[in-house]
Amino acid sequence: MSDAAVVDLMAVCLARLLRDGERVLHGVSSLLPMVAVNVAKRLHAPNLVYLSVAGGVDPSPPRLPWSSTDQTLTVGATAIFANEDFYDLCARGGIDVVFLGAAQVDRAGRINTSAIGEYDRPKVRLPGGGGAAAIMPTAGRIVVWRTQHTPRVFVERVDFATASGRLDRVVTPLCVLRMADGQLRVESIHPHTSAAEVQAQTGFDLGALTAVPRTPPPSATELAALAAVDPERVRDHEFR
Repeated sequence: MSDAAVVDLMAVCLARLLRDGERVLHGVSSLLPMVAVNVAKRLHAPNLVYLSVAGGVDPSPPRLPWSSTDQTLTVGATAIFANEDFYDLCARGGIDVVFLGAAQVDRAGRINTSAIGEYDRPKVRLPGGGGAAAIMPTAGRIVVWRTQHTPRVFVERVDFATASGRLDRVVTPLCVLRMADGQLRVESIHPHTSAAEVQAQTGFDLGALTAVPRTPPPSATELAALAAVDPERVRDHEFR
C-alpha cells in the first residue's frame, strides 16, 4: 500500500469505531481524529455530537483546518464550551469517546505523555498529560492512535504512567489493538502487513496471531466520504 492508502485506512478505522448519538471529543494535535469524526458523521453516525478542543460543539466549518485547535472549528457551532466544562461533563459520565495520543503505550493499556527515562532526569521531557489522567478513568471509551508502530512506542511497561483507565482501542499503521482481559490484544491486522511484522514491531508478547482477521480496506463509500470532508488531505500532515 502507498503511504496515502495507509493514512486513509487509519482514518477509516477510527471513524468505524464511532457510533451514532455518541458524544465525541478530540484534543490538540489530533488531525486524524478530526477527519475521522467528520467521516463518521457523514456516513453512519449523523447524530454524533462532536466536541472539538477549539471549543465548538458540532461545528460546520467551510473546510477542515491544518490544526485541530484552529478557531475554524467553532464556525457554525451550536454552542461554545470551555475546557473546564468538558472536564465537568466527562466526570459526570457525559462523554462517550475521547481520542488521545501517546508517546508510549504498554501491555496493560497505560499511556505515557510525560517523560522517556527516569521522570526526574528524563532522556526526553514530553508535553505532559493535558488532562489525560482525569479523562481516561471517566470517559466512556478511550481511543488512542499512533502514526508509528515500533517497540519504542509499544512497550512492556511505560517509563511513566501519565494515565490509565478505559482504553478501548489503539489504531496504528499496522493493526488495530483492543483491550481484552486487562491487556492489549490484536483485533485486526492491516492488509499490507503480517502477523510477524506486527509482533516484531511490538515490545511485548501479543500471543497467538494466526487466527487474527485482516482489517477490511476502505470501501468506495468510505473513500468518497474522506475525499469530501478532507479534499486537501489534512490527514497526511500527522505523518510528516
